[in-house]
Amino acid sequence: MLDISSQLSIPENEIRCEAIRAQGAGGQNVNKVSSAIHLRFDIKNSSLPDVYKEKILALNDKRISKDGIIVIKAQRFRSQEKNKEDALNRLKSLILKSLTKQKKRKPTRPSKGAKKKRMDYKTKHGSLKELRRKVIPEE
Repeated sequence: MLDISSQLSIPENEIRCEAIRAQGAGGQNVNKVSSAIHLRFDIKNSSLPDVYKEKILALNDKRISKDGIIVIKAQRFRSQEKNKEDALNRLKSLILKSLTKQKKRKPTRPSKGAKKKRMDYKTKHGSLKELRRKVIPEE
């Protein structure tokens, strides 16, 4: 049972964890031991309420496939248990991220001082560039 919050939890039979071989450096150990974890969670066929499913599917995240399956590959640690724990924590944080409401942006305008400062900089920069021009001798 993966507890997301006090009201929300996911049964372990809905989360598929598969041990695979990790990539990258690790010497001969990396060729023998399957320490990385491939976690798969099907959002559409889960026991989550529909409201949560919609919010998770609406996330723009590369770990969520078009079919609505979250795929997380954990290979940060050398032990399989730590990688599984890491994958579950990442799944939990992804779900929590989808449940938080984003603050509405209040449109603001630049102050008069900021506008004046910007225009002064532009004038100064333009005059500096003008000094770099080729001087044409008058005859």
